[in-house]
Amino acid sequence: MNRLIDIAWRLDRLRWTPAAVLSGIVTRDGACMWPVSDGPPDWLDLPMTDHMLAARICAACPVQDECLELELRTAGANTLGVWGALAEDDRRALHPLWLARGDRAMDRGA
Repeated sequence: MNRLIDIAWRLDRLRWTPAAVLSGIVTRDGACMWPVSDGPPDWLDLPMTDHMLAARICAACPVQDECLELELRTAGANTLGVWGALAEDDRRALHPLWLARGDRAMDRGA
């Protein structure tokens, strides 16, 4: 739980960043958005949990926090998949802690 509290605190620096800006950053710089020039990765067909997939794809991603902030705003507790280097269950546990940190630029459609 302490790890999730630390993440919620860390995301505070993004609290007033508009969702459109976050989306642009994630789309431009996200590791999962980078083109694969040599075809699909060799591990794509391996059976992996969301935790394993998050560790594999997001480990070196430079915009994990922006991705996580965006997903918490747009999907909230209904989150699916891997976002911000966290699997669904971790983000669902983080969501109330994140909400407790206060107001945010909740421009969901932007």
